[in-house]
Amino acid sequence: MSEEDQALSEALQARMGDTSTLMESVPIPESAAECGDAPGYDRMLCLIDLLKADVSDDILENLQLEYSRTEAEYWSNLPAGAFPKRPGVLLGELNIKQRGLVKAIMAEATSRDVDEGFDEMVQTLNADDYINTVSTDYKAGYSSYNTKFAFLGTPGPTGIWELYYGGHHMAFANTYVDGKLAGATPSFRGVEPFPYFEMNGRVNQPLTQERDAFATLLSALSEEQREVAQLEGTYRDILAGPQADDAIPDTYEGLPVSDLDGEQANLLVAAIETYVGDISGAEAAAYMEKYVAELPDTYLGYSGTPQMSAEDDYVRVHGPSLWIEFSLQSNKSTDKVGNHPHSVWRDRTDDYGGQTE
Repeated sequence: MSEEDQALSEALQARMGDTSTLMESVPIPESAAECGDAPGYDRMLCLIDLLKADVSDDILENLQLEYSRTEAEYWSNLPAGAFPKRPGVLLGELNIKQRGLVKAIMAEATSRDVDEGFDEMVQTLNADDYINTVSTDYKAGYSSYNTKFAFLGTPGPTGIWELYYGGHHMAFANTYVDGKLAGATPSFRGVEPFPYFEMNGRVNQPLTQERDAFATLLSALSEEQREVAQLEGTYRDILAGPQADDAIPDTYEGLPVSDLDGEQANLLVAAIETYVGDISGAEAAAYMEKYVAELPDTYLGYSGTPQMSAEDDYVRVHGPSLWIEFSLQSNKSTDKVGNHPHSVWRDRTDDYGGQTE
């Protein structure tokens, strides 16, 4: 770490904890009824106002921040102590009522389907609680307690702001401009252990639906198609990860999606939906309409095995707007033999809501 990051990390240590937030079972407070039951942006703004009014000034100072592209770029696959620049308040610093309001806010911005949206986020939190039971590297901050939540910019009917939610193996970044979603990426997911584990009263299997969708697609290709789709080299991680906003290559590699038959194209669309489907329904539909229209100019590439189950297995989808990567690497934080995924969805036209400053 740099001296600056070391100082930030030391300051963060005093705030970090190893207590589970148990977000799945946290109740949404009765006060949320003040915001009505019609889902959407207005209800989300109302819930945000309730949260901001309920927290202390010290908490609000970390929760409500000014917008800047630089601040928005401070996301990572690393746990809290290893990447202290993340903005926001730790979930564990909020009381039960306030966590319930966070849950209600995220429910407005995400899908409510099982294994997608907020449910996938809860399972990722459970993974950190699991790692906390087996890892001795506690200073790194493995715990659902240590996920950050923030508003970058002031939420409202006008202006620019980002709903920031991030921690170990998680980055959610919805950027709104004048009351409309302007960008839902970068959207990063990872999980260890994989493909499933038991924690906090449930079997957790985040990212298995993404892996299975790609494995089904690659297995449906002919031998000749797989040869064309095969990428040169070995990919041990994703390219366009944290602090790698310019890593997407300018040239296309792999198999043109125009060479897929109808059934294979439908399998690709189903794989894309496992990413876009993390956000709310109407907003996801708009993204899917754009990506489906761009399929003739989109490419599919992979490295490793088509089963997507071995170390260094890798797949990407590269279109005029769309960039998706899924990568398997060896386990790092648990005592389990095996591999764990890193995965990212980027939109080349509206990452960070198209903001540059």
